[in-house]
Amino acid sequence: FFKKSFSFSSYHSYVAGADLNRSRIAIMDGEDFARKAAAEAKGMNPGLIVLLVIGVPLVGFLVANYVMYVYAQKNLPPRKKKPVSKKKLKREKLKQGVSVPGE
Repeated sequence: FFKKSFSFSSYHSYVAGADLNRSRIAIMDGEDFARKAAAEAKGMNPGLIVLLVIGVPLVGFLVANYVMYVYAQKNLPPRKKKPVSKKKLKREKLKQGVSVPGE
């Protein structure tokens, strides 16, 4: 299938070259990593973009709700109580043992 044949010496130099490249990577790992990181750092990380797109509006929403809650507690008048029906008033007074006038 392949007409090119490898002799022992060419195979040995091929493998040695691979080992040499591996050792070069191990020795210059910090520098290579810094170069690769600088080359890849041109764009922003997609995970960071998603985090910002979701996180910033969520935090803003929560802060705005807290601010409105504090404002409402300070400035709005207290809620009006529902009027109690006459029937309930009679029932409460009977429970307490007070006679209801008119009975």
